[in-house]
Amino acid sequence: MFAPKNVIAYTVTDLPPVHDLEAALREHIFKPRGASELSRSGWAEPAPDVFAEETLVVDSNGMLLITLKEQEADLKGSVVREALDERVALIEAEQSRKVYRKEKLQLKDEVILDMLPRAFNKTRTTSALINPAGGYIFIDASRHTKAENLLNQLRQALGSLKVALIQTLHPLDTVMTTWLQGASMPKGFALEDECVLIDPMLEAGRIAAKGQDLLSEEITAHIAGGYYVRRLALEWMQQCRFVLHSDLSIHRLRMVDEYRDQLDAEAPEDVQAAILADVWRWNVQLTQLTTELIAAFGGSDYQLAQETDGVAA
Repeated sequence: MFAPKNVIAYTVTDLPPVHDLEAALREHIFKPRGASELSRSGWAEPAPDVFAEETLVVDSNGMLLITLKEQEADLKGSVVREALDERVALIEAEQSRKVYRKEKLQLKDEVILDMLPRAFNKTRTTSALINPAGGYIFIDASRHTKAENLLNQLRQALGSLKVALIQTLHPLDTVMTTWLQGASMPKGFALEDECVLIDPMLEAGRIAAKGQDLLSEEITAHIAGGYYVRRLALEWMQQCRFVLHSDLSIHRLRMVDEYRDQLDAEAPEDVQAAILADVWRWNVQLTQLTTELIAAFGGSDYQLAQETDGVAA
């Protein structure tokens, strides 16, 4: 069963047809790291060994899934430092001189090159759900740097990519703070039992609450003292739970148990059909969830979000 764990949403326009997207990704297909390379990346099958033919774009009635695969040499810093120290010590002993910083940097590069052929590989994948008609791309990533890496690789494959990070009219931390002060929650949303509060006046002013009533006097007292909400755990439509961050990113996304049981009971027995159903459902649900979140925070600020061929800051 396919299910994203974290979601960073972007708007996207002017994507090519699916067969052109498949062909573009195939020009940048993943190949294993060479013995002298630090890393390699490329596009891989989102559902290996499920479809009859190698498929880089899973297409479920216009809802898409793609996967970026990255492989890098697992060179632990401590191992590299130990080998470098040994080489520096040998030079200083044999040549009776001090090895300074500039030479150490050169020696470090040599040490890494020597170690690369024997290094183990560390492999990871990043997936993205795409709703071309709805104008969204949802990247399963907890950090923006990881999400933007996928977008940059997609831009390289396509030659151009009109994408923008979503910006809302009202700041999320301000609105989420009002919810803990008793303001009405948007329809379909409910508070869970977890939040992170920040004091803007203190660098270390951070309070993490978990397993607590977020409308309790203890929490509201901190807010009255100047704290505001940076992260907030929510439930949506009795279908999923997640932690919403103030940059609109969704973390620790998971289905409500009853809803997951219902989906499991209805899931097709055929693996291929099950993957296609997951891709369709998650695209539809994330499109609805993102649209409702944008509305909850005053709508999209298109002036901030506008970007012609890159990722908005």
